[in-house]
Amino acid sequence: MNAPAAAAPLTIRPARDADAVVLEAIAERAYSRYVAVVGRRPAPMDTDFAARIGAGIVYVAARDEGVIGFAIFLTRGDHMLLENIAVDPASSGQGVGGALITHCEAEARRLGLGAVELYTNEKMTQNLSIYPHLGYREIGRREEDGFRRVFFRKELR
Repeated sequence: MNAPAAAAPLTIRPARDADAVVLEAIAERAYSRYVAVVGRRPAPMDTDFAARIGAGIVYVAARDEGVIGFAIFLTRGDHMLLENIAVDPASSGQGVGGALITHCEAEARRLGLGAVELYTNEKMTQNLSIYPHLGYREIGRREEDGFRRVFFRKELR
């Protein structure tokens, strides 16, 4: 019996203009399961990826088969805001999301920022348990743009 093939190495790089269409498709696949739960399209499904790529705030995770995930993050005062992270469902459970979060945290440290903040929809209950496991603590809940959001922060050392 043959051992399962190891996954190709993961590369994280700044997104390129040509990645926009792929990122739109990943967002659709990753967030479509939440439409019924949230009661409408989650905000990340309607991101203007071309504009965000043009602003230089999108990073992609890729393997030989192509782009399989992305993170959008930007500096906000004393912290990095992790605005959006998504992994193609076909690649979930392979550490892609964790690698993207680690990359965001490393960039925050490189820039001398003291923390990373993020938010998720309160109805995306799986996320509510993932982020504390990664060292993020809940810092608030409020409605923004018609969405009930839960905000998290991780202090960097």
